[in-house]
Amino acid sequence: MKNKKYLAGKHFVHIPGPTNIPDRVLRAMDKQIIDHRGPEFSEMAVRIIDNLKKVVKTKNHLIIYPASGTGAWESAIANTLSPGDKVLVYETGHFSNLWIDVARKFKLEVDVIPSDWRSGAKIELIEKKLIEDKEKKIKALMMVHNETSSGVKYNIQKISQKIQDLKHPCLLMVDTVSSLASSNFENDEWKVDVMVGGSQKGLMLPPGIAFNTVSPKALEKYRSSTLPKYFWDWEMMIENNKNGFFPYTPAVNLMFGLEEAMKILNEEGLDNVFSRHTRLANATRKAVEGWGLEIFCNCVESYSDSCTTIFSPKGIDPDHLRSVILNEFNISLGMGLSKIKGKVFRIGHLGDLNEVSLIGVLGGIEMGLSKVGYKIKKSGTQEAINYLAH
Repeated sequence: MKNKKYLAGKHFVHIPGPTNIPDRVLRAMDKQIIDHRGPEFSEMAVRIIDNLKKVVKTKNHLIIYPASGTGAWESAIANTLSPGDKVLVYETGHFSNLWIDVARKFKLEVDVIPSDWRSGAKIELIEKKLIEDKEKKIKALMMVHNETSSGVKYNIQKISQKIQDLKHPCLLMVDTVSSLASSNFENDEWKVDVMVGGSQKGLMLPPGIAFNTVSPKALEKYRSSTLPKYFWDWEMMIENNKNGFFPYTPAVNLMFGLEEAMKILNEEGLDNVFSRHTRLANATRKAVEGWGLEIFCNCVESYSDSCTTIFSPKGIDPDHLRSVILNEFNISLGMGLSKIKGKVFRIGHLGDLNEVSLIGVLGGIEMGLSKVGYKIKKSGTQEAINYLAH
């Protein structure tokens, strides 16, 4: 392996997650382990759960797992469904398709509403499926709130309202891995039965902690679920978590970091966190438009506050572009996934990020575009500066 060239200065991680970790969070994790069955840990875990409930805006049970977001997906399925149950999944992109794979592994019948990934959900298609379900065989509707492969955010509130209007008994399960603590999420107001979340994006932590919220309706379905579960078992987790404990060893040092991340979010204020993400996302898209490139999401109302997916210029391999930007300017960008691999690149703009950091990244991308031979329409970086300066 050739020695990698040393690049001075900060490495800018602008994939859509994991995201940059604040120094305060790193320092919080960098300390000696404590007894995970002792009073200090118990008190901390109770505080964390209470604070996370405020972020998610729920009074329902909130369960913390030492796992990735994929584990929380599996937990949502294993705790509420039985083999042969039918679920409805709206295809939002790469990550909705992974959820489909998990459901099929559990021998569920999966009805997929296909899409081109480029716009918000066509709620009339969901409505049609639910109306046609006369025998109420659909046990759950699975949605992704924010799809990082495509840079599209989905209107969970409207989708939930449609379920309520039709009086359909299906559970609403929502993946918030890339929207949690980056975009507003009203778990109880939107009548979400099971939320799936992870630590490595808006919560500004390394991967390794996953979350579920559990509504009374979902807990009722747990009672009749026959899918096997042990590590993910809700009853075991709820019983232990209510006193700040776990039925097995938790990720203790990640919990130290999570408590510090909660403090940071509280100090900034959630509404300010959300408006900052929207502002930086808008600035990113101003830059893309300035460069004369096309944003993958073709519906302004569905733009993501967490990431922007961009078609690569004609004749330029996006992975080569990403490589040049990484090797020359120390910036990591997201690659295209699944059916849009080799067509797009992605800019993550979530987590511990401010205006100056974003402008540095946009400037690096602009220089990278020039290096690969793309004739830039006008300085997108300057367009972003103009937007952010007012």
